[in-house]
Amino acid sequence: MSDTSNAAELQQAFWKGIEKDRTVMLGCDGVYPRPMTAMIEDGQGPVWFFTSADNDLAEAVSGGDKGAFLVFAAKDHELFATASGTLVMDNDRAVIDRLWNPWIAAWFEGGKDDPTLRLLRFDPGNAEIWRNANSLWAGIKMLVGINPQKDYQDDVAVVPLASG
Repeated sequence: MSDTSNAAELQQAFWKGIEKDRTVMLGCDGVYPRPMTAMIEDGQGPVWFFTSADNDLAEAVSGGDKGAFLVFAAKDHELFATASGTLVMDNDRAVIDRLWNPWIAAWFEGGKDDPTLRLLRFDPGNAEIWRNANSLWAGIKMLVGINPQKDYQDDVAVVPLASG
């Protein structure tokens, strides 16, 4: 594992990556992960997802909170993460108003009042985050007899994501 400062750096990279790339795989108890568009505010969780009532995730949490997991791979493959947490239905109108944008509106004919609109909230617990060390550089080190494993030790951490 890594030291505390590196863990904080990886945690910050995770939130920046989610904010920049937005696409994650989201699953919960009884529902296989599926690609979803993630939205965060203030550079940290919770993670919000707009979906429709007939989405398996929305159906799964309609009866109450579910244990859930989020899997993230940055588009540039520089960062990977798996986070555990809780998924809940949270149709908070104030949050819907803040996060609403033209891309979301395109999916809901009735706008913010569409009866099929569901807002899901992923409350993260912990995450394991990996930074992808440059494999080309590792290959060069191996060619000259240097073990590249040390370079990877500081590029993984289990970090708390829950806001305190």
